[in-house]
Amino acid sequence: MTADRANPVTRTPYGAVRGRWEQGVAVFRGIPYAAPPFGPRRFRPPTPPEPWDGVREAAAFGPTAPKPPYSEAFARYLSDPAVPGDDCLNLNVWTPDPAPCARLPVFVWLHGGALTRGSSAVPVYDGRPFARDGVVFVSVNYRLGVEGYGLFPDAPANPGLRDQLAALHWVHASIGAFGGDPDRVTLGGQSAGAISTGVLVAAPQTRGLVRRAVLQSGPPETTDRAKVRRMVRRMASRLRIPATAEAFAAVDRDQLLRVQADIGRLGSPILGGPAFGIVTDGDLVPRDPLEALTDGAAPGVELLTGWTRDEYRLWLVPGGLTERVDRLGAVALAGAMARCHCGSEVPRGYRALRPDAGTAELVGQLVTDHLLRVPLHRLADGRRDPSYVYEFAWPSRRPGMGACHALELGFVFDSGDEPDARKLAGEGAPQDLADAMHGAWVRFVTDGSPGWERWDTHHPVQVYGDGDPHVEHGPRDRELVLWSTPAPENPEPATPPELRSVVRRLRRAGALRRD
Repeated sequence: MTADRANPVTRTPYGAVRGRWEQGVAVFRGIPYAAPPFGPRRFRPPTPPEPWDGVREAAAFGPTAPKPPYSEAFARYLSDPAVPGDDCLNLNVWTPDPAPCARLPVFVWLHGGALTRGSSAVPVYDGRPFARDGVVFVSVNYRLGVEGYGLFPDAPANPGLRDQLAALHWVHASIGAFGGDPDRVTLGGQSAGAISTGVLVAAPQTRGLVRRAVLQSGPPETTDRAKVRRMVRRMASRLRIPATAEAFAAVDRDQLLRVQADIGRLGSPILGGPAFGIVTDGDLVPRDPLEALTDGAAPGVELLTGWTRDEYRLWLVPGGLTERVDRLGAVALAGAMARCHCGSEVPRGYRALRPDAGTAELVGQLVTDHLLRVPLHRLADGRRDPSYVYEFAWPSRRPGMGACHALELGFVFDSGDEPDARKLAGEGAPQDLADAMHGAWVRFVTDGSPGWERWDTHHPVQVYGDGDPHVEHGPRDRELVLWSTPAPENPEPATPPELRSVVRRLRRAGALRRD
């Protein structure tokens, strides 16, 4: 549609929206892609939004999905704004040219937050730098926690993942009106958003909707259905209701979030425990997505994937637990063995490779490799289509954080000037590193190559650290080869009193979650 330069107006399948020109980029916020998932639609798959007459204002972020806030310890490092309202299935579009003839590449972003927190309104996810560089950027809100990933006998599984699929269908049908090319869509995310991206790319229903994918610190994976059921049953027990969608739908939302947050503190990436996750459902997720992708699913889809050097530090440092794990020594290593289902050969190998490392570093790197690097290596090894792998190694200026989980986001988005990015990175983050990393992502979204050699048997990894970005071949191979040793059938569980003490302290600190 035609529009003046102050207030661009574009038509979607459900009605027209009016955005704003901001620093040379047209921005449309809070566009509904599905109906509010409450009332009779609670715990159900998404349905199309009601069409509207006239022009809908799209200047402000729409409501965020219901979620508990971060604990005080984590809120010092991570921001998670909450926007009230029921119409939380919405998305935002940044575009340099909202004209159907533009046919620009599209980047659709799924936020992280352990499937329980986060939103598209997080300031670090500002899409203007991507639009500035010729990419139509779309960020998506989706249902979280028990509303999005609870497993019930009377409701379909994975409604939050189905929200994301609905957003992809909206993009395919609508993005041309915003200047995007529906045949050049890259789907990406970080942490839980990366896991969701991998699962969706493997899903039969996304064939033709995604051309490329970006997986930052998250592999294609599903969670054991029994684990998710335990999470729901524990909540039901605390609420004194049946573990059904009908019963949960009748509970006050704030009470539901309080109980969810309390139960969720019992789980963490380091120690495991109850958590929400994507499950196989015989429909959208018919099988393990990593197996599907390495068996040839999603042919023609190019991948950009990687991790940060010190992922684990975001899981340990905010709660002050690094020194405690160091003191536990062998007890903590035994806990890591149980968490990773590995034999003693693996931690012994890590100790030999890192003779000067403390226990917290050994445990953290062990669990990081189990959760992220091993499956991402397997993913890149098993794909015929081009894959590109990176490692983010620049250390935060915040004490003890190192190159922790989520630190690379401010560089990928070139949003390091945001106060919220400085909460994690500290002051003085190098702009040249942001230029290099953001530029690589733009190149990948635009033409499929970020600027370094594709993955092959030599395992090239682009390293973003203190110096110039450069390729190293097999920088993690010495550790990862240790995982080829068969694990014992019944690894000894690690539940001595000392480890339970760590669990209690983690719980009090609010650190028991994957972010």
